Amino acid sequence: MIGPQSSAIAHILSGIANGLQVPIVSYGATDPTLSALQFPYFLRTTHSDAYQMDAMADLIEFYGWKEFIVIYVDNDYGRNGVSAFEDELDKRTLRIAYKLPLPIQFNMSYVTEVLKSSKSFGPRVYVVHVDPDPLLKIFTVAKRLQMMTSNYVWFATDWLSTTIDSYSPMMSRTSLGVLQGVVTLRQHIPKSTRKQAFLSKWRKLQRAGLVSSELNNYGLYAYDAVWTVAYSIDRFIKKYGNVSFSLNDKLLSVKGTELQLGKLKVFDGGAILLKELLETNFTGLTGQIRFDEARNLINSGYDVINIDQREIRTIGFWSNYTGFSVSPPEAVKVKKVSYSPWDQKLNNVTWPGGETTTPRGWVIAVDEKPLRIVVPNRTSFVEFVTEYNNHDIKGYCIDIFTEACKLIPYEVPFRLEPFGDGHSNPKYDQLVKMVESDVFDAAVGDITIVKNRTEIVDFSQPYASTGLVIVAPISHPKTNAWVFLKPFTWELWCVTVGSFVMIAVVMWTLEHRVNDDFRGPPKRQLATMFL
Repeated sequence: MIGPQSSAIAHILSGIANGLQVPIVSYGATDPTLSALQFPYFLRTTHSDAYQMDAMADLIEFYGWKEFIVIYVDNDYGRNGVSAFEDELDKRTLRIAYKLPLPIQFNMSYVTEVLKSSKSFGPRVYVVHVDPDPLLKIFTVAKRLQMMTSNYVWFATDWLSTTIDSYSPMMSRTSLGVLQGVVTLRQHIPKSTRKQAFLSKWRKLQRAGLVSSELNNYGLYAYDAVWTVAYSIDRFIKKYGNVSFSLNDKLLSVKGTELQLGKLKVFDGGAILLKELLETNFTGLTGQIRFDEARNLINSGYDVINIDQREIRTIGFWSNYTGFSVSPPEAVKVKKVSYSPWDQKLNNVTWPGGETTTPRGWVIAVDEKPLRIVVPNRTSFVEFVTEYNNHDIKGYCIDIFTEACKLIPYEVPFRLEPFGDGHSNPKYDQLVKMVESDVFDAAVGDITIVKNRTEIVDFSQPYASTGLVIVAPISHPKTNAWVFLKPFTWELWCVTVGSFVMIAVVMWTLEHRVNDDFRGPPKRQLATMFL
């Protein structure tokens, strides 16, 4: 069987292929869970999404983002692709902050609600993994919601390059307008005279009206899939000369269904034909056609493309043995076992909004969800912080906080909330615990940094200090000659006196050793130097 293009249908047909021992060669089913262990008769002349998600995780890491949002279609292809993505992210200590699933037949209204809800999240980096969508519904809605501006970053898996490569030239110019700044992947196919000749022939067929569609990379993989099967069957016939089928007792015993499975027969030479397929080795339109142990096409890499001013720009290439490079994988002479992040290179990207500087990719908050800042409502030393009429909070601490916010290169929405009844100073330990329990996001005020508080919250560096302190008695004892002993306990005085005695003994010992062992400089001076 040749096909199918859908991963969901490939799961169903692969189960049937196993039972009938008929090899199935797909050119479009990229679901990574279509494994050789579960479906030994399944092969594909394309890349698994596990390989693509390795490239996408490297792309996220290359630009330095740690958290992002994934939008995906809620079927086997989408869920299993995202699962493979998470596996690759774990290796790089990155994570998906939010997952936004879409139904298989999603419409503009549903996408609008999903994207609106994501505006309240911090990350502004999106990765989109859905089925090919000629209407580009996600990006059309994003542009309408002002989410294709310089604050946002958009990545897409190869469904997007497949979609835009399928457009006619006129439709392509119109549709690319909503994709400004988007970065996507395209399965890399090396340039060759064979490929150029085929594309030239295809264009002639288009001009003659014999074909109407454009040819994307999956079309080339489909072409090679047909030749893969043809070569294998040819070798099979030449070696064994016979194709036979036999009935299966298990299928005959199946009842209670309209499928009439009893009429199906098992291919006797299925295992032999599968062996011939796995030994395939020829040069096709997409490059060298060979299968690895997992029944996948041996990979060549991905193009990294950027949409800018309605044009498709290739900004670099990726493979699992070179990482990112401005040269195609086939141009790299030596395949590296591992590559350093310092070796990675891509050409400049034009991001959404026309910016060439890499966006920050996140915001601290949005206006709809400001930070909750609690401040003590003091009744004494109000110069630090207190609440005046009409919820007007002022003070030295508030001025420091406001000036600190000005140093941040982005807006931090916040709301000051007083804590206390306004008749007595509030309990600061209770205020700190409310931050620890997430009642408030932070606190601003004259809050002393003490041990029990540092165990549950983080403090800024101190910005106010009392400096030198005069120790004075709180009572008025009778004056006498020993009053200077009063500020400290007898235990502390004993430790102090003992320390002075120890220092005197050390000085006396050093002085006498210097007198005995050295000649030259004055002995008292050397003793002082030793001390």
